[in-house]
Amino acid sequence: MNEAKREETLRDLAGRVVIVTGAGQGLGRAFAKAFAAAGAIPVIAELNEANAHAVAEEIHSAGGKALVVATDVASAASVQHMADRVFAEYGRIDVLVNNAGIISTIKMRPFEEIPLEEWEQVLRVNITGVFLCCRAVTAHMRKAGWGRIINISSASINLGRPNYLHYTTSKSALIGMTRSLARELGKFGITANAVLPGATYTEIPRETVTPAQKEWIIAAQCIPRAEVPEDLVGTLLFLASNGAGFLTGQAITVDGGASHP
Repeated sequence: MNEAKREETLRDLAGRVVIVTGAGQGLGRAFAKAFAAAGAIPVIAELNEANAHAVAEEIHSAGGKALVVATDVASAASVQHMADRVFAEYGRIDVLVNNAGIISTIKMRPFEEIPLEEWEQVLRVNITGVFLCCRAVTAHMRKAGWGRIINISSASINLGRPNYLHYTTSKSALIGMTRSLARELGKFGITANAVLPGATYTEIPRETVTPAQKEWIIAAQCIPRAEVPEDLVGTLLFLASNGAGFLTGQAITVDGGASHP
């Protein structure tokens, strides 16, 4: 993004209210901080309240604004409370980033060894949680005639990554959900897009990724270095801006070229 386009995008985001689920750590933390730096007001919708307040403090210390709302995306009541609280506080909901998901705590194993309870939990958070959040905020976006939904999927679905069948299934489902949302919501001025990050390294430990696997991933990329959260920020800021108003129903892979055709 050239400097003039970047400045235009940042002007677009000033004052926007941006809900980021799972923003207490990892990618969500980086996204919330980036939106705050662009002048938006990120809502840290996070199950771990201590983490959420720590991120809010980082944002406040840098001169930004943020709101913490304890949220369990797997609970319809919790999600509705979050949306109601945000609207009561600001009178608007402009952007929803569906980032919350289960991945780092999953143990790699053949699909027939995945416990049913773990399968259902991953799908409840990674798919149903996105559905619940979209349902809770779109009424406000419709009334405003403007909105942005950004679903965080995963580039691993392009590779058919083994031993994570529930995670891969859930992130694949988000592509179909995004396309259907785009069809239903476009007439209201609301866009829906998905971002597919590659193997991104954050402060969250990933015990299932060995040093050898990390080297293999980097070697498969066109850009031969580890992906970091900041590599995704520009795409999210653009998708949330006025400049992306005619872009919807798309699945945008940001993985350094590891999975391009």
